Amino acid sequence: MDKERIWSYKNLQIKEGLKPGSRHFQYFFVVSEEGKKKCNYCVWIDEENLTRFGPSKKYEEIVSSQREAWSKWVEKKIDQSDFRNLVLKLEKGGQKEVDLKEMEEKLKAE
Repeated sequence: MDKERIWSYKNLQIKEGLKPGSRHFQYFFVVSEEGKKKCNYCVWIDEENLTRFGPSKKYEEIVSSQREAWSKWVEKKIDQSDFRNLVLKLEKGGQKEVDLKEMEEKLKAE
């Protein structure tokens, strides 16, 4: 699997990589400031939509083709001072941002 990468933007450190053992494609960005985690940004792609980005299960190829766009999304969130834990869900109809806190509350209610 793809190794984690660490890079900086403004005064923040971003660690990124594939989430191992996940039921679906999950790529994470952990944003930290002075060694303290500020938030997580994640990209989720459901199994049925993976083929839009490349051969299914070829996660490294999907990451290398999309990493630049996802990194720009992270930079935009940082520029907006939006440090919520967010998921960028890539679905059949496009993409949407979901607050992870709202998603967890919704799952608990079901």
